[in-house]
Amino acid sequence: MLDRVTYLMSASERREFSGFDGGRWVADVLGNPAAPTVLLLHGGGQTRHAWGQTAAALAHAGWRAVALDLPGHGESAWSVDGNYRIEALAQAMCRLWRELGTPLAVVGASLGGLVSMAAVGRDDAPPIAALVLVDIAPRVQPVGVGRIVEFMRAHAEGFASLEEAALHIAAYRRRPVTTQLDGLKKNLRLNAKGRWVWHWDPELMSDDNHNHRPDAALYERGLQRLSAPVLLVRGQRSDVISEADAEAFQAACPRGRYVNLKGAGHMVAGDANDAFTGSVIDFLGDVMPPVTAHAKPGVLTP
Repeated sequence: MLDRVTYLMSASERREFSGFDGGRWVADVLGNPAAPTVLLLHGGGQTRHAWGQTAAALAHAGWRAVALDLPGHGESAWSVDGNYRIEALAQAMCRLWRELGTPLAVVGASLGGLVSMAAVGRDDAPPIAALVLVDIAPRVQPVGVGRIVEFMRAHAEGFASLEEAALHIAAYRRRPVTTQLDGLKKNLRLNAKGRWVWHWDPELMSDDNHNHRPDAALYERGLQRLSAPVLLVRGQRSDVISEADAEAFQAACPRGRYVNLKGAGHMVAGDANDAFTGSVIDFLGDVMPPVTAHAKPGVLTP
């Protein structure tokens, strides 16, 4: 399976979708185009490349995986007026969901999960088959969210080297440096001053965007309106969602399922990718089965 997954990662197709604020969404698409679609939405400050192995494993298992750069991130369009409020992102997300068609499952980590919860609560939200929330829920811990904000606002001038950026990431994750430096080039770019700066719009972390986040009640109402099954995957070491927050999620979403991944922090897919991916595949296998070898064959073959 590893060789097949590695092949699928290299065989992904870069796609553009009509998108955000007059611009475009950019995504990597893997797997059989006739299969049910799994849309992967990364966290704030990340890019679509955060999903590499997970997207390939989903394609290998029989789904069509679409790993998207959120607006203001990676290669997707930046907002013309710097508006990255959750409501604006959710409105644009509903348009993309309609373009992707059905059946559609959505996997949202952190910011991607907030946008997804806001989107399902909208009157114009198209139906989705399943929702996976990755270390995000309606109720969160202010201290953990504050650490994210501090991390993203730090080093606005960039880094002198990729090594310096790796140390900054490791300090946030409270883990030794394990990141491949070449891999960081997917999240940073070299500017005209020779500094490595993040591959996202600094306006994302402006006070106007950050201080106008919906409250927990809006997200809970959205989940209550959603008829599709929901899975919450929490990192056991997370400081963003507590066990009490997970219990509140289950109370607001009685049909929801909950997985607590041992040893993982907020960056669940990076901390425990195999366990995370396995949990998502098991859940989706129950609620939105993939195309099997006996149905339509995959278009990607070594």
